[in-house]
Amino acid sequence: MALNESFEMRRAAMVAGGFWRDETLLDLFTRNVTHDPNKVGLIAKRTETGVEVSFTYAELDRLSDNLAIALTRLGVGEGDVVSFQLPNWFQFTLLHLATLKIGAISNPVMVIFRERELKFMLGLAGSKVLVVPSTFRQFDHAAMARGIRAELPSLKHLLVIDGDGAEAFSPLLDTVPSEAELAALRARTLSPDAIIQLLYTSGTTGEPKGVMHSSNTMLANLTPYAERLGLGREDVIHMASPMAHQTGFMYGLVLPAMLGACAVLQDIFDAGEMTRQIIKHGATFTMGATPFLNDVAEYVERTAGSTPSLRIFLSAGAPIPRQLVIKARKALGASIISAWGMSENGAVTTTKLDDPEEKAIETDGCALSGMEVRVVDPQGDSRPAGEEGLLQVRGCSNFLGYFKRPGLANLSPEGWFDTGDLARMDADGYIRITGRSKDIIIRGGENIPVVEIEGLLFKHPAVQTVAIVGYPDARMGERACAFVTLREGATLTFQDMVTFLKDQKVAMQYIPERLEILVELPRTPSGKVQKFRLRDVARGL
Repeated sequence: MALNESFEMRRAAMVAGGFWRDETLLDLFTRNVTHDPNKVGLIAKRTETGVEVSFTYAELDRLSDNLAIALTRLGVGEGDVVSFQLPNWFQFTLLHLATLKIGAISNPVMVIFRERELKFMLGLAGSKVLVVPSTFRQFDHAAMARGIRAELPSLKHLLVIDGDGAEAFSPLLDTVPSEAELAALRARTLSPDAIIQLLYTSGTTGEPKGVMHSSNTMLANLTPYAERLGLGREDVIHMASPMAHQTGFMYGLVLPAMLGACAVLQDIFDAGEMTRQIIKHGATFTMGATPFLNDVAEYVERTAGSTPSLRIFLSAGAPIPRQLVIKARKALGASIISAWGMSENGAVTTTKLDDPEEKAIETDGCALSGMEVRVVDPQGDSRPAGEEGLLQVRGCSNFLGYFKRPGLANLSPEGWFDTGDLARMDADGYIRITGRSKDIIIRGGENIPVVEIEGLLFKHPAVQTVAIVGYPDARMGERACAFVTLREGATLTFQDMVTFLKDQKVAMQYIPERLEILVELPRTPSGKVQKFRLRDVARGL
């Protein structure tokens, strides 16, 4: 990337502080290949075929070499964007390693996206290569990709997993490099400040933006993250969150490759299958949004099973309800760690393994080393401890901006990033997310504590999941609507909800005026509730 004065100042501060070590994932991966080439580094199972494969570090290195040289032969070079719309398959990991080796930019794309989103994202990125499954979950991705190629002039190559002919991806892994090609590949150097990832935000607001990260910004998050949680090369890291989302990418792909650990990938989330994989492969760590945690805990509880190897289940994406933490601890026998972060900066805050109960259950943690958080009012002045305000962050893992949209970065002159979240921070620096600034509900001049009321409703024995949003009202400005899904066989009426909240001593003005029962809440693949869609429903759109 072209360095400007602002970046140079940031770089100097981050290097001086020891947060940017000027290493790349490729440096660390190569070190792990040399240290233990025969260690299994990746296990992946395709749900639809039942086929499970595993690869040693040496095999990952050789196959990504082959793929890197194949991409070079296709004309892909330094700074080119390689897009891949893939589930958590082994090819995903190989593609990122290969792009690192040739200095290209990885652009993972969610498998749920269709023509409209793909045309926008690939068009903005100027993607030179697109890799897709032939089919996944009964959808023909190859046909969709062929249908939009004519509208993407930069897209030179379409590669299809399980494809044939000129589109076939598999032959690229069988590429036979020449000695000269291998020598040229080994001679390449990757700048730790080069853009290595272009990741579009996942759509909780409806507007995708291309987040850019470098090796320095990404590893500056993962190093203190691993240190805080005590993660190392002996760990087995299970990932069911999509790797086209930052959770899956950073903590299911980059983290194990950085540590020299083993990654276990799950392509279609199912609580029973996730539990079986954790047990079979001795997974010690996993990470996912609250629905993943809830469903796995309930499955283990229901089947009277156990996950003895699992040490840590870290949940992020939304505050974990207190009752869920208690239930999951008992069912899984693991530490339940809460975290907060964004695509723009990774996990910024986490609770700690030795936190006292009030911190572990009631907060979303404190900042990792190299990151700062603050809670401010609309004028940018700090809010007192315990009072709600706008959450801002700055530090080593903050992203390098939005691709071709620098004006949207929401950075202050001092480097503070406006997250769009509302939070409270206690005197010890621990935060609790209280909602999104766009999700705030002001009823008759009174701010409704959305996250608190959602947490109370989650305790109702009939409620499986809950999300509260506002809708316009001529008299009160806004009113609140609770959307819930129910446990199997359960029922819930509006009056049941009101009575339950009254019993919890909730002020009347905080109780939602509407209740809507849904089969499921609209979510991103990473599990975040898409409240903008619920607001549309509440407004009758």
